Amino acid sequence: MTDVYIQTHGCSANSADSEIMVGLLTKVGFKIVDDMEYSDVNIINICTVKGLIVPLREIRELTEQFPNKKLIIAGCITRDIIPKIRKINQNASLINTHNIHRIVDVVEESLQGNVLESLTQERVNKAELPKVMTNKVVGIVPIASGCDDFCAYCSVKLIKGKIFSYPQESIIDSIKRNVEHGCKETWLTAQDTGAYGLDKGKRKLVNLLNEILEKVQGNYKIRLGMINPRHVMSMIDDLIQIYQDDRMFKFLHIPIESGNNEILGKMRRKYNIHEFKEAVNKFKRYVKDITIASDMIVGFPTETELQFQDSLHLIQEVKPDVLNIARFSARPNTAAARMKQFPDRIKKERSRALTELYINLALKQNKNWIGWEGKIIIDEIGKDNTWIGRNFAYKPVIVKGNFNLGDGISVKIKDASAYDLKADAL
Repeated sequence: MTDVYIQTHGCSANSADSEIMVGLLTKVGFKIVDDMEYSDVNIINICTVKGLIVPLREIRELTEQFPNKKLIIAGCITRDIIPKIRKINQNASLINTHNIHRIVDVVEESLQGNVLESLTQERVNKAELPKVMTNKVVGIVPIASGCDDFCAYCSVKLIKGKIFSYPQESIIDSIKRNVEHGCKETWLTAQDTGAYGLDKGKRKLVNLLNEILEKVQGNYKIRLGMINPRHVMSMIDDLIQIYQDDRMFKFLHIPIESGNNEILGKMRRKYNIHEFKEAVNKFKRYVKDITIASDMIVGFPTETELQFQDSLHLIQEVKPDVLNIARFSARPNTAAARMKQFPDRIKKERSRALTELYINLALKQNKNWIGWEGKIIIDEIGKDNTWIGRNFAYKPVIVKGNFNLGDGISVKIKDASAYDLKADAL
């Protein structure tokens, strides 16, 4: 029996790809191991959306640590990274995110000493492929691949291609299987969930969510993945109605990226600040205690100090519960890579200022939860003999006790940080 180790980097879509690889490999008899010390084949599922430095470092470390083991590099493989990979490892096989269904062939050929590059852009319905969940409580269900936009700073479309929506029936069947196996949380994931259905002529996310809630019975919750503000505005009333269902986590990931309309235009984001604020405020008005998550890029080319101040003012006004802050980094073959770049010093200063503002806001907001009593789902093993659960607003709640993954327990919040809540079990 051949032992295979899989290391995963990047977003939930990459995690879903790794679960599919595990499902396909175990189906034909390969054994998945948790430690690369005991593996015959190492697979690293890389993410290049945020640049090439980290994936190349990981590839180099694996190559140097295990020079005699077969290495397969999977995931978001761009044309630009291939020659850099070959300088590190001539014998690694490559398989991109569009060819995950071929992982068994690639592993078998690698074991025979053959180097494969499976890098074509194929459209595969990943929702119907076999998988093995990494966390039995959390079912990651991809609903689409690719993107309908082509933002100036982003390489997603270059890597993932145009939007390709998976059939509704396959998605629903995948969720049903997960729930039947005890899954408590379903994460609907895509590069942009709001674009679901656009390759078929119109947005179909609302219909998909309604069908899931109607056809999938059981004790579970849905976390909707990142959705572009322009799509939110086109279906906001229907989405808010769907969010009234108790099975929907009251969590909305709506990335703004900049607080200045001119910069949004240069980024090729197809919405403005007013529309973003209108969407957030409407959700806050009609979905009680909803968690708002957003993303912000600092140091985008041409961003003036005043335009950065607009971003600070927007965050001060909107007060997102979660904010992913990224220093701009040029991605190869994107429009923004051809613009004049800021020195790292300015990007670091702006990132530090925005982070400090966000942490202060998040701490104040999380302290409002102190004293709250309610149910959480234990979905993660924490540090120092703790467990992490999620409440109805997808807030991470740290609790001590003798629990198991998937347990639903009652808690009372006793303390808070900028990033999580601390609770006692009742």
